[in-house]
Amino acid sequence: MTGSPFDHPFLSGLVSDDEIAAYFSAEADIRAMLSFEAALAKAEAAHGFIPGEAARKIIDTCAAFSPDVASLRSATARDGVVVPDLVNQLRAAVGAEAAQNLHLGATSQDVIDTSLMIRLKAVVFLFAGRLSEIVSGLDALDRKFGHNRLMGHTRMQAAIPITVADRLDAWRGPLATYRDRLTEQSFPLQFGGAAGTLDKLGPQGPAIRASLAQELGLTDTKHWQSARLPIADIAGLFTSISGSLGKMGQDIALLAEAGGEIEIAGGGTSSAMSHKQNPVAAEVLVSLARFNATVLSGIHQSLVHEQERSGAAWTLEWLLLPQMTMATAASLRLAAELIGNIKRLGTV
Repeated sequence: MTGSPFDHPFLSGLVSDDEIAAYFSAEADIRAMLSFEAALAKAEAAHGFIPGEAARKIIDTCAAFSPDVASLRSATARDGVVVPDLVNQLRAAVGAEAAQNLHLGATSQDVIDTSLMIRLKAVVFLFAGRLSEIVSGLDALDRKFGHNRLMGHTRMQAAIPITVADRLDAWRGPLATYRDRLTEQSFPLQFGGAAGTLDKLGPQGPAIRASLAQELGLTDTKHWQSARLPIADIAGLFTSISGSLGKMGQDIALLAEAGGEIEIAGGGTSSAMSHKQNPVAAEVLVSLARFNATVLSGIHQSLVHEQERSGAAWTLEWLLLPQMTMATAASLRLAAELIGNIKRLGTV
């Protein structure tokens, strides 16, 4: 038994996504945090801020390092963040000479936020590909059934006849927009040091930050440690994606309820009525859309990020954003499956 349906022993079969879940594993987070430390050492050595030999030792150690996860867990309970213990373990591994040059000028938030951006960049790339797949599936339905008739409905009442193409256009248009927005989405490096001023790096701070961003494939921008718009923006986009897919799911569920205008393969069975094929995927798309719409308000609460760093607002993001990402992933997976299972749409 778990506290989340996204990794529940059997509910995860309905609402999870193994490919995306891997990016929110402890292993993936640690790998990304180690990438930050290695890239920071490389950038600082390139600008003569730390010795080259120390940087090479840090880079090599980060590549092979496997932390004591039990220690990380107990230390996080004490410190509120994982980074102090991770850095202490790394310092012991790199040895005394390089240890003083590890994590130099950085703070825990730099490591954690940048790890998130590294992983979200990969996730968003996959999401854009899935949206393209869904749009292609809708295009295929349009070619096959676009000229068929549907009864248009307004305010849950029969209105006037429309074509299948009309309905498909309403589903497809927003998805193409989201795909383009995902492709254009920027993922900023977070690097500000203790209070966002890069105080330990002096005048070399901006140049080191630019090199670090380039090394990690992220956007070089001024620190955003207390201005959480990058998180709110991506959460809002995820909510819009799941919302539009939820609209599609609701429409398909209503078509299935009315009967006659849609035929779907692979419906869910009933324990009491063997004749039924329940539109499970369509229903779950609606649930996931409503879930993300609800949780988004919590992400917006984290914009109230007091002074130079808020432990409370930051922790709220950790509770909410991974689940929003998983809900969006499940929405994309289910939508593609649902479209592929439509055998007939509309009437001739």
